[in-house]
Amino acid sequence: MSASRDGAGGWLSIDLGAIGTNYRRLREHVGPATQVGAAVKADAYGLGVSKVAPVLHRAGCRNFFVATVDEAIALRTLLGPDATIFQLNGPFAGSEAALADAAITPVLNSPAQIALWRALAQRRTQRLPCALQIDSGMSRFGLNEADILALGNDFAAFDIKLVMSHLACADEPDHRQNAAQLATFRRLRPLLPHAPSSLAASSGIYLGPDFHFDLVRPGVALYGGNPTPDRANPMRGTVTLSIRMIQERRIEPGTAVGYSARFVASRHSRIATLSAGYADGLPRAAGGRAVAVHPERPDVPLPIVGRVSMDCLALDITDLGEMPVPPGTAFELIGPHRPIDAVAAGLDTISYELLTSLGHRYHRDYIESME
Repeated sequence: MSASRDGAGGWLSIDLGAIGTNYRRLREHVGPATQVGAAVKADAYGLGVSKVAPVLHRAGCRNFFVATVDEAIALRTLLGPDATIFQLNGPFAGSEAALADAAITPVLNSPAQIALWRALAQRRTQRLPCALQIDSGMSRFGLNEADILALGNDFAAFDIKLVMSHLACADEPDHRQNAAQLATFRRLRPLLPHAPSSLAASSGIYLGPDFHFDLVRPGVALYGGNPTPDRANPMRGTVTLSIRMIQERRIEPGTAVGYSARFVASRHSRIATLSAGYADGLPRAAGGRAVAVHPERPDVPLPIVGRVSMDCLALDITDLGEMPVPPGTAFELIGPHRPIDAVAAGLDTISYELLTSLGHRYHRDYIESME
């Protein structure tokens, strides 16, 4: 549940209009021959699937991807029968009936999952929908060549909606693994029954038409992450995170700040204590690596100093000079002046991790901007 605006330590603004725009941009990029699905797993990458999925559906999306059984069943209550919901992790024993009852399409990743789904189809004397995943070289999910050959053509119990794989290095366009996985997918794909094919997610879309096949499955690109890290971001930003100041302290040179005294001031300093910490998804190690900006002085980067605590962090606002900063002032940590990919890179992580870690103590505002 979102906190009240007046009582929250931080405000998270989520631009649903920008998410819809990003979906349409991706659809225009791949062209009419390729469908565009949407990964909405992990609560739509932390932004709220109950808000995000209907926006994507209105934008024309009809193929949605989640990870777990519970995510899939919850999503079915939000979307009409015209939406196909793919459950990426596949069924565990005992969960098959719930998936079938909710009209979920599980992605079958192993001979054991195939056997589970086949047994349910035989008990119900009906063909059940599913997707099949090929392990094209990531060594994670999917059927390898030996699995496929051992299975033969025994798929009569299934209504196969999709045959898919996943790229390991799509965000590195020149990585040789991309071409190798494409070749493996093309080689193994004919060994499985005819159905639409899918290989690319967000960054894979920008590797070119050879990777598009019948369906692409963007995730982080929908939410404003850059699918082309070596180039300008073609997506609109969707998230602004602002954290409010509790108090300010002026300290002398040689004064320590925070746990373990990891930061010691080298000058007369203004230290603002902000009302969010690692319980709110801000990494404990952000001190000395991340910065924030004052909304009226976005040109001045203000470093987070010392260790981030569970519920608060310290921001060095000395470079604002004598500018008044009253309690309650909100500093931007992610947003127009601090793009999420730049913030993530400074923390030696990725935008996916930051988005999915954002806590629920922030007040959340959902807005519908126009392009």
